[in-house]
Amino acid sequence: MTTYTSDSIVGQTWEFLTDPTNWTGLTTAIPHRIVEHLGYSALTLVIAAVIAVPLGLYVGHTGRGRQVVVGVAGALRALPTLGLLILFVLLLSGDLLPPILALVILTIPPLLAGTYSGIAAVGAESKDAARAMGMTELQVLFTVEVPNALPVIIGGFRAAILQIIATVAVLAYVNLGGLGRFLIDGLAVQDYPRMLGGSVLIAVLAIVVDLILALLARVVVSPGLRATPAGRRRRSARQPATA
Repeated sequence: MTTYTSDSIVGQTWEFLTDPTNWTGLTTAIPHRIVEHLGYSALTLVIAAVIAVPLGLYVGHTGRGRQVVVGVAGALRALPTLGLLILFVLLLSGDLLPPILALVILTIPPLLAGTYSGIAAVGAESKDAARAMGMTELQVLFTVEVPNALPVIIGGFRAAILQIIATVAVLAYVNLGGLGRFLIDGLAVQDYPRMLGGSVLIAVLAIVVDLILALLARVVVSPGLRATPAGRRRRSARQPATA
């Protein structure tokens, strides 16, 4: 068994990350594992969003079922990822369905909370003004509430995707791919530099994806909504009073 020191682990981890053979060719190479990891993450996010976003829009707009949604979302957050994964693998057939279903259940709470909270926080004055102009409830929802709620909704998506990227690593426990393979395979042979390298790759991937979502938020969110309350107050104070 190889004996590692802290310095040797760091040095060998750097060698693992910079070794050209780990970046080219085989299906076990780092780029292939990154693509697998992103694929599982995207599939989980899309399925969870199809369930959580319409429900969050409905509850936030109508206020119906608010207590049930809050309670269910809180309960889902408390479920252990690995325990849920193993349960579905034992109960359901298929290689991909059970683990993805487990991840979807754990991804729904942040998406649901972000969508519901964003819609519910839109001021009643804006909604009442829209209705007074003759807008239907769907028009109020999609032309007034959703644009104003986008910062909070995108925040929910950012929290969800960070959680997904971190937890997709457990799929390697049931012989699927992704960056978690470096952790599971490294643990099997006590290759700690490989495990640390896999952890670093997952962290870097999460940071890069979060930065991309932050840039996306700057594009789709109105500049007035991106400004902080303090910033808006300072700009208001600088504006001259009008007669």
